[in-house]
Amino acid sequence: MLRFRTLEREDQARLWDWLHIALWDPPPAPLRPRELLQSPHVRIYAETWGQPGDVGVVAHIEGNGIGACWIRALPQGVGMASIDARTPQLGIALEAPYRHRGFGKELLLAGLQAASAAGYKNVSLTVHPLNPAIRMYEGCGFVKREIRNSYHLMVAHVA
Repeated sequence: MLRFRTLEREDQARLWDWLHIALWDPPPAPLRPRELLQSPHVRIYAETWGQPGDVGVVAHIEGNGIGACWIRALPQGVGMASIDARTPQLGIALEAPYRHRGFGKELLLAGLQAASAAGYKNVSLTVHPLNPAIRMYEGCGFVKREIRNSYHLMVAHVA
């Protein structure tokens, strides 16, 4: 049975793993090199997790963390999904054995609920145009706004 808990500072090492998974490229491309996580434009989404405004949930099955949805407010202009300083950017990752089973949608909805409970009004993300998760995002209220660096910028109203 799928359960959720808050993404905590103690989850930092796993969050790096989930951020690595979230850097999706279309098949047959493998995961990007792990060293990319050290890049300043990537690490902003996970480093020093637990700062004021950070919101996230971890999905668990039988006590095992299988993925996370995390939301972080960054200064305006920082991050590929930046809209303004009040709209946090969302990251989501589900480990491979748990994909295509409906868990991703449940995880995303739990993350959006947590963002709303934290007082956020909107949440943004960017997604590769070939990523099949776009349908899930749209089904959870995300709307395509524009193309940024060949990725779709999507925004959902959560309040």
